[in-house]
Amino acid sequence: MSCVYVDSLKDRIVPDELRGRLMSPEEAAALIRPRMVLGFSGFASAGYPKLIPQAIAARGEAVGLTVLAGASTGPELDGELAKAGLIACRAPFQSEKALRNDINRGAVSYCDIHLSQMPKYLREETFGRIDFAIIECVMIDAEGGIVPTTTLGAVDTIVKMADSVMLEINTSFPTELKGIHDIYTGGPGEVIPITGILDRVGSPTVHCPLEKIKAVVINETPGLAANFQAGNDVSDRIAGNIIEFLKEEVKRPHYHGKLPPLQSGLGNVANAVLYGLRDSGFKHLTMFTEVVQDTAFELIREGIIDGASTTSLSLSAESRDELFANLDYYKERIVIRQQDVSNNPELIQRFGVIGMNTAIEADIYGNVNSTHIMGSGTMNGVGGSCDFARNAGLTIFMTPATAKGGNISCIVPMVSHVDSTEHDVHVLVTEYGLADLRGKSPCERAELIIEKCCAPEYRQALRSYFEHAKSVAPAQHTPHDLSQALSWHVRCLKTGSMHSGE
Repeated sequence: MSCVYVDSLKDRIVPDELRGRLMSPEEAAALIRPRMVLGFSGFASAGYPKLIPQAIAARGEAVGLTVLAGASTGPELDGELAKAGLIACRAPFQSEKALRNDINRGAVSYCDIHLSQMPKYLREETFGRIDFAIIECVMIDAEGGIVPTTTLGAVDTIVKMADSVMLEINTSFPTELKGIHDIYTGGPGEVIPITGILDRVGSPTVHCPLEKIKAVVINETPGLAANFQAGNDVSDRIAGNIIEFLKEEVKRPHYHGKLPPLQSGLGNVANAVLYGLRDSGFKHLTMFTEVVQDTAFELIREGIIDGASTTSLSLSAESRDELFANLDYYKERIVIRQQDVSNNPELIQRFGVIGMNTAIEADIYGNVNSTHIMGSGTMNGVGGSCDFARNAGLTIFMTPATAKGGNISCIVPMVSHVDSTEHDVHVLVTEYGLADLRGKSPCERAELIIEKCCAPEYRQALRSYFEHAKSVAPAQHTPHDLSQALSWHVRCLKTGSMHSGE
């Protein structure tokens, strides 16, 4: 490696001794052995290393890996390692098709964990001691301070708990990102001293002893950016129902005319809801969330959202360019925290957050399945939805009323898997309407959900099930006919449709 090239990296690799540890991705990958525990940066398909994982996959020798990260990564990491057959265990969240297929056929052990709890699992060495932390970053300063890219997630804990560290320095991210992160290092049981959304109470960098860093790899390409689909009629109608509800909700006395901070999960429906805020008349909004996607980022640019606390910026290439071109503006309005702060239950309660997340299906009593298809196969994972659902001041779950061209009803007699129980679901929304479940008994919830949220073609069947359940159930608090409660799923597995054909 030429001296000229090494000298050009002085602003990225400030400690002189680390420039002697520069190596190729292939040389770094050669340090990884079978059955190692690897901790990666990455959250919501952003901020993850690309070159080193691909080199590990290309070598194909390090079988039986335990792969840990803050949340989901991307095709160059989860995708390539899965295709190479190297992953034995993965936690706490994933979104890559190849890995999902391996999990669902039983080839990979998958531990689906609440994202607020993942750093605790790492500190307790639940998955064993981390052999290598492999971290995408912008630079490392003279004091051993790592500046992450646009994601923090569990990087601070992964670096602390790892025996050794590899840095993948991505030169497509400006060094001026330093200062957008806030890494709080308080001890267990301490009250996190954050009272405002944009409060900064920690360090702008992740500290790492220089002797732990065994390899530094340079990546000069930005990698894949987030890709969001345009809204459609269904997502727009769901968004419209939520916006109209929030306009009425904010009139309640305890809000004092201003909505509390918003949280929004991943996906196109969530983006549509935020997009609907543009013309809603709401001003001076804030976010306390785990991911800022394009629409929220645009609302910050337009001054509709005054500030956002998050652990990841999962942005399109266009929004990423806008961020880099105007960093001074955005560093005053965005703070990136570690995930056990962004998803901290006590802080969510403290701020009275309005949590908005997506369901795969919900049942007539308000139980929500966010993770499983037909009860057995995982989709991605529970993520942070339950962190917010259990602790938010107001919890909203949204889903299209049907899936697979109408062959599947997303409102069913009984969900095939439960992630958020009826006790944590305040509002349920589809394109057909919104059911405010607060203060309602189970039977009252059932009547509301059937009438407000169910697709018209399934409504009578749900009414019939509910009336039948009341006639045969051994008790009337939450009436079910257990011999029929999952019959819609059984029918779908056999015929491809939940329609009864009657």
